[in-house]
Amino acid sequence: MSDWTETYRPTTLSEVRGNNKARDQLEEWAETWDDHRDAVIVHGSPGVGKTSAAHALANDMGWPVMELNASDDRQADVIERIAGEAAKSGTLTAGETGRRLVILDEADNFHGNADYGGSREVTRVVKDAEQPIVLVANEFYEMSQSLRNSCETIEFRDVSTRSIVPVLRDICRREGIDFDEDALKAIADSTSGDLRSAVNDLQAVAEETDRLTVEDVVTGERDTTEGIFDYLDALIKEEDAEGALKSSYDVDETPDDLINWIEDNVPKDYEGDELADAYEFLANADRWLGRVRATQDYSYWRYASDNMTAGVAASRRGSKGGWTRYGPPSYWSKLGRTRGARDTRDSIAERIAEREGTSVGTARREIVPFLESMTHHCKPRDLTVTMAAAYELDADEISFITGSGADTNKVESIVEDAEERTAEVAVEHSGTAFENAVRSSDNDAEGETGGDEAAGSTGDRSDGINGSNGSGGGSDNQATLTDSSAQTARSDVTESDEDDARETIDETETDDDQSGLNEFF
Repeated sequence: MSDWTETYRPTTLSEVRGNNKARDQLEEWAETWDDHRDAVIVHGSPGVGKTSAAHALANDMGWPVMELNASDDRQADVIERIAGEAAKSGTLTAGETGRRLVILDEADNFHGNADYGGSREVTRVVKDAEQPIVLVANEFYEMSQSLRNSCETIEFRDVSTRSIVPVLRDICRREGIDFDEDALKAIADSTSGDLRSAVNDLQAVAEETDRLTVEDVVTGERDTTEGIFDYLDALIKEEDAEGALKSSYDVDETPDDLINWIEDNVPKDYEGDELADAYEFLANADRWLGRVRATQDYSYWRYASDNMTAGVAASRRGSKGGWTRYGPPSYWSKLGRTRGARDTRDSIAERIAEREGTSVGTARREIVPFLESMTHHCKPRDLTVTMAAAYELDADEISFITGSGADTNKVESIVEDAEERTAEVAVEHSGTAFENAVRSSDNDAEGETGGDEAAGSTGDRSDGINGSNGSGGGSDNQATLTDSSAQTARSDVTESDEDDARETIDETETDDDQSGLNEFF
């Protein structure tokens, strides 16, 4: 039997159930894309029809679809394929309107690791795209703020029971299944707004019976992912050590992230000795996480989880009641605020490491701090200019190291002097490269002029010699003229004076060459 979720996937937006407002917004976005040319993020809980709506939209608009999944491929490969497809203009094969739709599913799985593309590169792609892009995400706030701000957003809400039941009823009629209305309602109620799960449950039950009744609807306890805020409330206020550990298995957070959540929110309910004990367990967990990072042995994660969950729960003294406003870790917001500064620091460290033959980590930890101390507020100025020239620093990078404003006259003048110094060093290290280049250019120009005169003149060679100070020929002509002068000199002297003549000729040649070099400089 085929998968009913695929068999009965909506083919037009009018068949999408339970999110009429979101459906209309998506249609309007597509119809006006040429006016705004923005990508759109379609977000909501799993199974509410986000991806199906994107495919239905493409079908309505007559756009071919290219679908990619951020979780299935290396992220760098995904980004390259998105960029390639999104950069293409309309072609004969790109649909009736010359467009194609790029659908990026699970777009919230992109992270900041530069080796795998990351959200920054996705942001660049969607800003420059020449084709409409739909990014499908379950967790909207797991996406970077810059990416969210670069796109339009449409939220798909959980599908209500009254919207799920008609879908199940229609499938039963198409499949020729007898059913009780209460059985369909029971399936819809058990799926918590997940239309896809409701269809899967219907198919599972229908395969085992000829008539669908309430008694046949046994969907069992569904695997669910517990929200982080619900888990924090249970960990800090309710669960014992064992319960806290087991509940953590249903939380979709890695130990590295979970410890940050717990560390920031425990002080909102714990105090005194219980808070001290809780932090002691968190410190132990952090040690185990450090061992994981050092050895890449992820089996140590279980010891970290034991401490940060069971240990924190065991530290509680007495009952905790009431409602507490938990929030995301402040550490994350700090990272967001300092992202630009850290990127600048890393760029400087890479430049230093390449020049000095050391690692980027060593440059970042040991060399950059020394440079900051040595050139604080651009003093001494000459040392600051030397540093800027050596590592090819721009105004922002000089500002980062010295602590001076990037747009101040002091920093701008240092940048200018560093560029001049770099140019001077390039000339000094070039040897005779510039000299030869200029000479070659001058000789070419003289060759053209001399060639024209030679073609129109049948006079004596001596005329050429006399005119050589004006617009003489090229290097070959100069050699000919020199030879001619030497022959004349030899014919006018006796054998006894031949050596003196040779000396005269050599001095003449040397003086000519030297005068040309002096003239160049």
